[in-house]
Amino acid sequence: MAELLLELLSEEIPARMQDRAAADLKRLVGEALKKDGFNFSSIETYSTPRRLVLVVNDLPTETPNIKEEKKGPRTDAPDKAVQGFCTANSVSKLDLQIRSTEKGEFYFAVIEKAGLSTAEHVPLIVELAAFNLSWPKSMRWGNASYTWVRPLHSILVMFDGKPVMGSIQRGTSYKIAGLNVGSPLVPDEKTFDFTSKTVGHRFMAPDEITVSGFADYRDKLRTAYVMLDSAERRSVIEQDAALAAEAEGLTLKPDAGLIAEVAGLVEWPVVLIGAIDPEFMGLPAEVLTTAMRHHLKHFALLDADGNLAPRFAVVANIHAVDGGKQIVAGNERVLRARLADAKFFWDQDVKRSLESCIPDLDALVFHAKLGSVGEKVTRIEALAVEIAKSIEGADEAEVREAARLCKSDLVTGMVGEFPELQGVMGRYYALAEGKCEAVATAIAEHYAPQGPNDPCPTAPASVAVALADKIDSLVGFWAIDEKPTGSKDPFALRRAALGVIRLIVENGLRLPLNNLFGDDVATDLLGFFADRLKVHLKERGVRHDLIAAVFALGDEDDLVRLLARVEALQDFIASEDGEHLLTAYRRAANIVRIEEKKDGVRYDGGAIDQGLLQEDDERALAVRLSEVTKLASAARDHEEYATAMSALAELRKPVDDFFDRVTVNVEDKELRINRLNLLSEIRVELDLVADFSKIEG
Repeated sequence: MAELLLELLSEEIPARMQDRAAADLKRLVGEALKKDGFNFSSIETYSTPRRLVLVVNDLPTETPNIKEEKKGPRTDAPDKAVQGFCTANSVSKLDLQIRSTEKGEFYFAVIEKAGLSTAEHVPLIVELAAFNLSWPKSMRWGNASYTWVRPLHSILVMFDGKPVMGSIQRGTSYKIAGLNVGSPLVPDEKTFDFTSKTVGHRFMAPDEITVSGFADYRDKLRTAYVMLDSAERRSVIEQDAALAAEAEGLTLKPDAGLIAEVAGLVEWPVVLIGAIDPEFMGLPAEVLTTAMRHHLKHFALLDADGNLAPRFAVVANIHAVDGGKQIVAGNERVLRARLADAKFFWDQDVKRSLESCIPDLDALVFHAKLGSVGEKVTRIEALAVEIAKSIEGADEAEVREAARLCKSDLVTGMVGEFPELQGVMGRYYALAEGKCEAVATAIAEHYAPQGPNDPCPTAPASVAVALADKIDSLVGFWAIDEKPTGSKDPFALRRAALGVIRLIVENGLRLPLNNLFGDDVATDLLGFFADRLKVHLKERGVRHDLIAAVFALGDEDDLVRLLARVEALQDFIASEDGEHLLTAYRRAANIVRIEEKKDGVRYDGGAIDQGLLQEDDERALAVRLSEVTKLASAARDHEEYATAMSALAELRKPVDDFFDRVTVNVEDKELRINRLNLLSEIRVELDLVADFSKIEG
């Protein structure tokens, strides 16, 4: 068994693309090897800003010879059929064998395939892997006829401790660092050599390194100041930043996303501490952290009280001879300029009220077919006030004011410079001009929740405005037929629908959605919500078919009530009585459906003639059905769905007895119809809880 090592060395790969590229590289190589019959024990991939690395463990040096037998046509088959079999399997008729079977004599083809040499096959795998990676953005440079995310410098390929040489039989021609990769550029040029050399850190160890295998490669790179494993770089950054902060009497503000991003920017992380000018510490904390995080990749530090400290951590990619003093000074200088701009915008913005910003929103286009942001705000205000009627504790005046001002910060200087702070700055400006906390908080929270891990607003005014903003977008885009399709969702409508679901469910709101959606889009939009609800409840172990069964009733737009039905239905179906009753329902529904099709009529729970109930078991079922119907109806009226399900479970035994002893399709026409009505009544009663026909299993 041998090892395959591949390194693609290039200019800096964007941090956000590295993990995906490494995963794609692993998938492409693994699929190609398996397709061609090469077994292996594992594939590992690594990424740094300058390289993608793959190592395949326990590859055979060649695949075994294969002997395969294929059964062909009968010996008395037409010559055309026999010849077709020979052509399909690349054999001559003279090579066919004749064998007797229970069904007669047949031709057999014995096909022998020689094993493949792994070393000769590797170049094809490398070509496939290197030039079939899918990048969000690619580039072309020099006279190259191919594209890649950044200019490639070299391709290191080692198999079984030796540099790989081989012939390329297919593909497009590429020229990389003087090497021909792909179909030869010159007709008589049959082979090309990959390199067995790489380089270390761009500045601290730029000389060439010759390697013999992955372990040697990894160790020599580490000596040359390259940490190959991104997980190790993340760990080093987090630990060293925490220690550096502790030395200053501070703590590192948790930020896993930034740590992962910075790990993709450096090959040898070195943590340094810088200072923030005191004059900027009066700015909102979010302004400081946004300027540091999004623009400069600085880590925020906190004091003993959990407040933002006038210090930051920065990760360099080099051990500087001066201990990093110039690096820190340069970062402080750039941060100072960013914060000076921010302070200017803050000083200018607080001179103006949010109310005075409203007319400027008319100049911002929300969507060509849905008008300006100013027009959207008008719709949000009206909708929020209507929604507030269903929210306990909501103050109409606060809701109206928060809705009217919720987008005003979009035309401020600060949000223009830092778009990430929309909503957040609106809260600060509202408080600065004396608005109440409820209004200010609602302005900040009306975009939330923006994801499954984003906290959901709970304050009445915040909930009302957040719902109004999202529902207005959903209804508007549905009205102009701009719905999500496939994986495309340019207006984040799936996220908006999930936000509405969380706001309603987590706050227990009894909100009739159909009234808010309007007749034109209500049915289709509610179906979209059903799909989103399946996603939302998947992690809670709720079956998607149960949600579909409740939504199929067509009259349920109260999500809290709907979920109560779903939960009760799930518990019921999981019980032994529920499982048996579901089987009985299906049997009854199938019989009724077949007879409806045969008779050309619909049996939908018509009146049951008590005088035609001849058998004890059908009379018992009719009596129990009447009792259960009353109990279940009363329970549904009080939204006690678990009680309704328990009542329905009482039907299990009489239904089983009916099917065991009563014949439905008798010759007596009136008796047959009466029994069909009895079975149909079971279907109708259960379908008042959910559409049981949509339940799987």
